[in-house]
Amino acid sequence: MRPDDLLPLVYEELRRLASATLATQRPGQTLDATGLVHEVFLKLGGDLSFATRADYLKAAAVAMRRILVDRARARNAAKRAGGRRVKLESHHLAIDPAGDFEALDGALSWLAIEHPRVAELIQLRFFGGSTLAECAEALGVSERTADTWWAYGRAWLAVALKED
Repeated sequence: MRPDDLLPLVYEELRRLASATLATQRPGQTLDATGLVHEVFLKLGGDLSFATRADYLKAAAVAMRRILVDRARARNAAKRAGGRRVKLESHHLAIDPAGDFEALDGALSWLAIEHPRVAELIQLRFFGGSTLAECAEALGVSERTADTWWAYGRAWLAVALKED
């Protein structure tokens, strides 16, 4: 299916996820949830097609990540000395409102080299707002495996971001 066909089916869900993701941003953000969803749609536009709704949501999570990272890079370009704090909690991955999406993106990119499926799960959970059950289904693994990957990925990122 083309993104034009899928967007009406998942628009409200994407908007809810975008709103939750943007809630982690510092106050005064110029991008709102609707704007983020529209940017995701534009990134996914063109000649792309998706076999399932889950494939579309995976691609939307990647696009959302890229948009937020690009905006963070642009914002931080003038002030590179800012702190790089990422708070990892046991039940979810959260960035403090002044967090650094650039550092998280770099760490996720390294994780994707070593453990691509774990990185995909982290991306789906954090940027896509999916539950572990939804991630397990999208990745074609059991919920227990998804839970194990989630724990490993959080620990791996905690170490990687602490070293950065």
